[in-house]
Amino acid sequence: MNKISTLRIYMVRHGQTEWSISSRHTGRTEVALTAHGEEEARGLAPLLADINFSKVLTSPRQRARRTCDLAELNGDPETETDLAEWDYGAYEALHSVDIRSELPGWSIFRDGCPHGEMPDQVMERADRLIARLRRLEGNVALFTHGQFGCVLGARWIGLPLIAAQHFLLGTASISILGYDPHHPEISVIEEWNFVSHATTYHRPVGPEAMKRRALERWENEGGEIPNLTLK
Repeated sequence: MNKISTLRIYMVRHGQTEWSISSRHTGRTEVALTAHGEEEARGLAPLLADINFSKVLTSPRQRARRTCDLAELNGDPETETDLAEWDYGAYEALHSVDIRSELPGWSIFRDGCPHGEMPDQVMERADRLIARLRRLEGNVALFTHGQFGCVLGARWIGLPLIAAQHFLLGTASISILGYDPHHPEISVIEEWNFVSHATTYHRPVGPEAMKRRALERWENEGGEIPNLTLK
């Protein structure tokens, strides 16, 4: 019988920056949060306040570390270099439309970046991080970036890296990665791109709300209701 893991990963994208507003590729460049980005990050605090985290990991980039600080989680953050954004190399600070004007059909998830990271390198980094995360238990918070976060989500459920092009992450969004309680060997995405500041999407992601939605889902499906311990 497979061991039932208690691991639940709360993956948070950093708050808004000037470059995220203009959709410029932001890899190694240190760009501060805007005033609105800091407000977004503070808005994470009440959503995550009731969750006990066994580990908090953050990208070394300033925008992720600042988001982590403002979220005020109940754990001491550790810097994790594998959570850094895709290294865009020669495409740093450029817009995708400008790159495609020179290379029609270019996709970072297929073609990568000259003098930066190629898809196989990013996939190796994501898989290495996932392998370490799977050895943990409890609630784990990750503060990361848009495109690497999409890769992490795709690889968590075993999809090829190119599938990450179908995922989107808003600024200061929360996604939850875990396991199917009825089939503990199967990795699942429990929540994706929850953005508390979006006017069209208001759903709490705290423990009680997660438990309530899970119970409703399994009741509707006629399955056995598991014992959900989120704290």
